[in-house]
Amino acid sequence: CFVCGESGTSITCCEMDCDCHFHFPCAEEGGCITPFLPPYSCFCSQHCLVQAVEAAPEENTTCLICLNLVEDRKSYGTMVCPACKHAWFHRGCIQAQALEARYSCFQCLLCRDRDSFIPEMLLMRIRIPSRLVPPLWENSHTYDELSERHGRCDARKCLCLGGRERQRQRGKLWELLLCSSCAAEGTHRGCSFLSNDADSWECSSC
Repeated sequence: CFVCGESGTSITCCEMDCDCHFHFPCAEEGGCITPFLPPYSCFCSQHCLVQAVEAAPEENTTCLICLNLVEDRKSYGTMVCPACKHAWFHRGCIQAQALEARYSCFQCLLCRDRDSFIPEMLLMRIRIPSRLVPPLWENSHTYDELSERHGRCDARKCLCLGGRERQRQRGKLWELLLCSSCAAEGTHRGCSFLSNDADSWECSSC
């Protein structure tokens, strides 16, 4: 194993011509990626996967979980939400959050996205348990509002015949986009005259 130096390795890097071996428990210490999604191709630290989303943290950006500074770029230890591109966190922090929240409640802490956030985290080797026992906070309704995602159009004049709360599929005229910075306001693509290929929008306040 290139991490601990012991024998009995079970994983070989999938990069062509790379003969790097490591144990599964050594992957995190060695900066390796062993995705929890098919085809489960594993990579050593030299050839590990990186997040495809194009984003870089602004100066003095902090982790949303521990509030300590993150690195000035994406890395094995610094990750970003692929949906809003504004939620940054340390790998260790988001892994601890995933273990506590479990699959049923795991989501981006800023924009509340699950559709792209969960697959991205699984691909980047964040383990998300699928236990049936709910998180402790689900035993009360104190935090119910925190898990609710904003779901209405806040444009000055909503043009959607279905009303402000009407939501359609991605890429369509009446798809509801949330502010990429605060996620507290939304607009239908058509109400703000956004093009079909626009994947983000910011409210007037931000």
